[in-house]
Amino acid sequence: MRTLEQIKQASLITAIKTPYLTNGEIDLAKYDELVEIQIAAGVDGIVVGGTTGEGQLMNWEEHLMLIAHSANKFGEQLLIVGNTGSNNTREAIKATKYGFASGMHASLQINPYYGRTSIAGVKEHFKRVLDIGPAFIYNVAGRTGQDLTPDIIEPLAQHEHFIGVKECGGNERIAHYEQQGIACWSGNDDEAHDARHTHRAHGVISVTSNLIPGLFRQLMDSKNDALNNSLQPLMNWLFCEPNPIAINTAMIMTGAVNPVFRMPYVPLNDEQQQQGETLINQLNEQDFVGSRAQCVDISKVLILS
Repeated sequence: MRTLEQIKQASLITAIKTPYLTNGEIDLAKYDELVEIQIAAGVDGIVVGGTTGEGQLMNWEEHLMLIAHSANKFGEQLLIVGNTGSNNTREAIKATKYGFASGMHASLQINPYYGRTSIAGVKEHFKRVLDIGPAFIYNVAGRTGQDLTPDIIEPLAQHEHFIGVKECGGNERIAHYEQQGIACWSGNDDEAHDARHTHRAHGVISVTSNLIPGLFRQLMDSKNDALNNSLQPLMNWLFCEPNPIAINTAMIMTGAVNPVFRMPYVPLNDEQQQQGETLINQLNEQDFVGSRAQCVDISKVLILS
């Protein structure tokens, strides 16, 4: 087990991508390779089965297997955060209990989406999952349709298992929380450098670090406006379509993973790929995962339902 203070030391947490075999199953050997690359680059932790890792496209058996596998194989080297949140409180409780029983260090919990509830219901939902063990609260109003405002977060921060917030509401919100001693990790890669060095964020939970973990390590370790500015076009491109479409395409383009998508995600189009090819290949090859980027023939990508 890790204490809350130990967990809070993690400044760079990668929302790790889940790779697939050509039969559509999770490619555990390739997954291990990707995680080892993250470890070598100095990443502090991973979120397993997050949005980027497509937990939303897994059944719970797959999802919990991947959390258990990650905890068993990498739990001594990395902070393992299991995305066991759900808009169904009963499912979130069950998955979170299984996740902790499997060895994860913390959970990532989201407020109920689509079947939204009242503010009182949101607070009770979080209380019940926080009672199980250490948790990051994830605020991403663009996906849930409901902003977790300070009047919701601040009382929750008093819970003994509250780690902090993955906050997508911008750096002013992050600064407000950090001034009160509420730990925040930026959920917006393009804002993460400034969040860390200007607004006192504890760090970032990142998509982009799947592709450039070492460069993102540099962004978290020291203020480097030149590096941050140079990476903005790549970060913007990685969100040209809803995540994880672009990061999946990018890692196929660099040969880091098999050319397999699970529906409803489909690859970026030819024009978008050409933009990404240029942006990736402007970097030194040792700074990104895989080898020199090449556009892929969409007709040769396996798109599985």
